[in-house]
Amino acid sequence: MFKPLILYIGLRYTRAKRRTQFISFITLTSVLGIALGVTALITVLSVMNGFEAELRERILGMTSHTTITGRDGTLQQWQQLEKKLLDYPHVEGSAPYVRGQVMINAGRRVSGAALRGILPEYEPKVSEVANKMTFGQLSDLSAGGFGVILGQELASYLGVIKGDKVTVISPQVNSTPAGILPRLKRFTVVGIFKVGMYEYDRNMAIIHIADAAKLFRLGDAVSGLRLRLDDLFNAPRISQSLASKLYYEYRVSDWTKAHSNFFRAIKTEKRVMFIILLLIVAVASFNIVSTLVMVVTDKRCDIAILKTQGFSNLSVMGVFIVLGGIIGIVGIALGTLGGVVLALNIETIVPAIEGFFDVQFMAADVYYISDVPSKLHWADVYSIAGIAFLLSLLATLYPAWQASRINPAEVLRYE
Repeated sequence: MFKPLILYIGLRYTRAKRRTQFISFITLTSVLGIALGVTALITVLSVMNGFEAELRERILGMTSHTTITGRDGTLQQWQQLEKKLLDYPHVEGSAPYVRGQVMINAGRRVSGAALRGILPEYEPKVSEVANKMTFGQLSDLSAGGFGVILGQELASYLGVIKGDKVTVISPQVNSTPAGILPRLKRFTVVGIFKVGMYEYDRNMAIIHIADAAKLFRLGDAVSGLRLRLDDLFNAPRISQSLASKLYYEYRVSDWTKAHSNFFRAIKTEKRVMFIILLLIVAVASFNIVSTLVMVVTDKRCDIAILKTQGFSNLSVMGVFIVLGGIIGIVGIALGTLGGVVLALNIETIVPAIEGFFDVQFMAADVYYISDVPSKLHWADVYSIAGIAFLLSLLATLYPAWQASRINPAEVLRYE
């Protein structure tokens, strides 16, 4: 079907004579439409990949890959379990924790918060909070020191800074002659962290694990162990393997369960954006139909002469499929080049545009991610180029079929 002569004729038809310059203009708009669609699709998907990676990094900076707790919500003799877990090949680090919900009061303001008790020397093995400190450091927490590290938004709401006192109110109660009273404890703010996720910066406080155990009356027990794995994307399978290794005596959970709805929403949005932007490519690709229909009309005599010289219907179809394919390939090549260059340099281009027009697209006081991140996945580039090429070929089928049905006798009768 695609013999050298067919390829030559298809390539020859891409060059316009003076009387067919309008056809060439339509061809040019088809090429540019495909190029713009492919460029937009690659760039948008790369930006969405960048935001997804940035959010995942910030979330996993505070969330462990896998969490192991006892059936009753506490864990006794966690040191022995830790030794057993560290022998597992996929576990790179572990840290005990105590978790509970409290109210934090400072002056006339009070806020609910998730209180996490940690061992400062263990925490860097499973989270990035040590690298997110804006004031103080994890080592400022000491057993019996009753120091607390607050998220930046929580500290801002309470109006406290490093060195101020806050009152932590536990839901557990004390029975006194005056009645049942909540457990209260004064803590000193020794540090402030900023992860960049409102969920943590506004609602989390960190204290030493010994102080948390006293506050929640756990004794020597902890709430559980947090684990860092060698492959966070394989966390569900590894967690299931760990659960079977521990004979299902403990509750094993992973980060995908804690944030499954969030990342599922991101994937759904990415899929919808892909479909919407692909429509741009589809519209541009089907502009090839009008281009080829006009070419077929203009080349009726040529087609009739070729048929009288032995060209089959399939060969005639091949000529116009080659023509449409070339239009698609040129547009896809330009679009892919533009999309890749734009995606790889968007973190430089966006600040340059902001500086030139004196605007800020994502204000730091409104958005936690004030830059426009981009992460190019070559698999996305290949799939976009492949789908665009298939759409271009589909657009050639009808005009090529119409060309193959031309009857030489009827065309040449009046020539």
